[in-house]
Amino acid sequence: MATQMTATTADARRGGSSVLRIAIALQTLTIFLQAVCAGLLLTSSYGETLHSAGARVMYGASMLYLLAAVLAWKPGGGSARPVWHASGFLVLASVQVVLGIAHVPSVHLPLGVLMFGLSVLALARR
Repeated sequence: MATQMTATTADARRGGSSVLRIAIALQTLTIFLQAVCAGLLLTSSYGETLHSAGARVMYGASMLYLLAAVLAWKPGGGSARPVWHASGFLVLASVQVVLGIAHVPSVHLPLGVLMFGLSVLALARR
């Protein structure tokens, strides 16, 4: 009985970990695409539309990362550290959106680079 419970817990952790890895990869990809759209923002007429839509997708990916971290932590009994990391990303994404709407590129751009670097680091750790 104890062996079966241990195997079930281990399977839940592995499944939660793969969902978490997918969520982090999606977040990293959306942040990278935001950088591409920012370049288009400077060079084309449709860049602003793409960057605005991409901001919504990136914010959704950050929320998905937090959801995946909570789901990997609670049922699997793993560490709460990914939940704190995902919460931090959601806070950074919120600040990023506010700075973008306020047109403060002097902080918006470096924060985007920092978010991309942290997201790649989180992906590499998984």
